[in-house]
Amino acid sequence: MRTVPVPGAQPRMNGCRLPMAPRPRSGWDTAMIDQAPGDAAEQPTGELPPAMQMIQFVGGFQLSQALYVIAKLDIATQLDEGPKTVADLAEACWAQPEPLGRLIRTLAPMGVFRSLPDGTVETTPLGATLSAHRADSVRAATLYWMETHYLPFSELLHNVRTGETAATHYFGEPFFDWVVKDSELVEVQSGAMASVMGGLGAGMFEGYRLPAGEVVADIGGASGSVLVQLLENEPDRRGIVFDVPEVVPDARRHLEMKGFTDRVEVVAGDFFESVPRADVYVLSYILHDWDDDKCRRILGSIEAAAMPGARLVVVEGIVPGGDEPHFTKAIDLVMLAMLGGKERSVDEFAQLLSSAGFTLDRIVATPSPFSFIEATLRP
Repeated sequence: MRTVPVPGAQPRMNGCRLPMAPRPRSGWDTAMIDQAPGDAAEQPTGELPPAMQMIQFVGGFQLSQALYVIAKLDIATQLDEGPKTVADLAEACWAQPEPLGRLIRTLAPMGVFRSLPDGTVETTPLGATLSAHRADSVRAATLYWMETHYLPFSELLHNVRTGETAATHYFGEPFFDWVVKDSELVEVQSGAMASVMGGLGAGMFEGYRLPAGEVVADIGGASGSVLVQLLENEPDRRGIVFDVPEVVPDARRHLEMKGFTDRVEVVAGDFFESVPRADVYVLSYILHDWDDDKCRRILGSIEAAAMPGARLVVVEGIVPGGDEPHFTKAIDLVMLAMLGGKERSVDEFAQLLSSAGFTLDRIVATPSPFSFIEATLRP
């Protein structure tokens, strides 16, 4: 973990390349096929022509659906204890062996499964991330995206043409207003947020300590999973998990399970209206959900509740310049289509915080795609 001084110097962000499926080699015996004339004959071994690569990109929806089925049937979890036959997997998850086998065969060249000589299959390290039991599991996030985000993305063209988010157009109301009406989806959403910070955020909390302050309020804290990690080695601090009423039951269950009910209070409310008083405020993966005006309303609620000098910790990814691959550049598409928010650069965070009465103090980069952005409320 390293500290990046601000303002001024741009931070050197950790590279975070999005996982891409390996370019598969042809399964054909090329000795049996006449070589096509022209450019095809010059194509390097193992490289797909641009048109075929584009077909793979365009067909990405098929791959995401296949992975969703694997996650929903909990296939990876069943393989935690070792390889199994497709027939055994199908019986355990009430599926048909033949289509399940074809699904696994499709995903094996993508690096998700590995077929063994004895006829069984196992997960690779990549496929194992869909197991529910792993610390770096993304199963909950997979279920959440596919059950709430997949269909609204069909309205992305409308989004780009009109500026109305795809989700609002598809559901007839803003996404968060829609999702909180279903308690099961709220639980899936909380699990997904914990999954993002637990899987993609692996190692980000190691060595990081919050700014001084007795009471720490996690605004929009969902299940409280981030606050638990921040306070785990801070027994003298008290905490508040603040979120909408529909999320409160899940937060209480999680805090009870983690043994934090004695020093973490759960408070229901709307962060656009008001928030509890605290010494340190945490906004973990919140500001990217909203446009600048709505972010200023959230920050304004904190400003109204806090004393001058109160500290703010924003946990977000930071968009690097240029065409460098980075997690935030993919997530920005989600923000565009689902919520109307955006991922931000260092300069954009500095300007946003300053316009809301906060001074950006420092940015602490982590081994994950996320950083801790610390600021102080001006007098």
